[in-house]
Amino acid sequence: MKYGWCGPIERAADMQQAGLDYIEVQLVPLKLEDDAAFANARAAVRNLPLPALAMSYLFPHDFRLVAGPGEAVDERRIRAYFDRVVALLSMAHSQVVVLGSGWTRNVPEGGSRERTQEQFLAALAWCADALKGSGTTLVIEPLNRKESNFINSVTEGVNLARLLNRPEVRGLADFYHMDEENEALGTLSDNAGWVQHIHLADTGRLNPGTGQYPYQEFMKQIRASGYSGLMSCECGMQGEPLAAMRHSVSFLKQFRN
Repeated sequence: MKYGWCGPIERAADMQQAGLDYIEVQLVPLKLEDDAAFANARAAVRNLPLPALAMSYLFPHDFRLVAGPGEAVDERRIRAYFDRVVALLSMAHSQVVVLGSGWTRNVPEGGSRERTQEQFLAALAWCADALKGSGTTLVIEPLNRKESNFINSVTEGVNLARLLNRPEVRGLADFYHMDEENEALGTLSDNAGWVQHIHLADTGRLNPGTGQYPYQEFMKQIRASGYSGLMSCECGMQGEPLAAMRHSVSFLKQFRN
């Protein structure tokens, strides 16, 4: 089991100092559509003090994978952007890239869930094509209903991955979103083999080890599922950032065995 933290590249040195195994790089702040920014991002990732085994915060806020009635998806722009993401993932030897980005996939006003699912699966298919042979898996992140109206549970995300049935696409479990949705922790073992990334937080969406989330049971279900991959903290921090990260690393290490 490896533990990482979601955040900007500028925080990587602190993450290393805190004892984390990797950084989960946030992509949107890198502004990859700009040629100069893309070159700077490649250089920054190349010189990171610890591996970028995961990347997230995938699509800019004006991107849409799903279009409403009378609208069209700008697939050409999205594919060109995603090609740059794949180039960065490949250079970093990243294992996963997270597709949360609720704004890209929400059921649009006047649209239907059936059409939304159809369009989202089509987008997942060309993402899978772009990732083929790269060694990186795209994982679908469920979001609670305050953040998205489509894919609100681990099982929903996994079911879409099953429908697509491509090895490049799997599901993600986020402890915060699971707690917000009162999703049973048993869903982790129920979806064994299909969850390929984990996001962690604690009460108030703060760093692990500062609240009342049932970590013993959560980790029990993780072990029951056979999962032994990456686990990234995606959360705010209680107190000074470096001290907060160190506290969470110490807290999480007890669950490694």
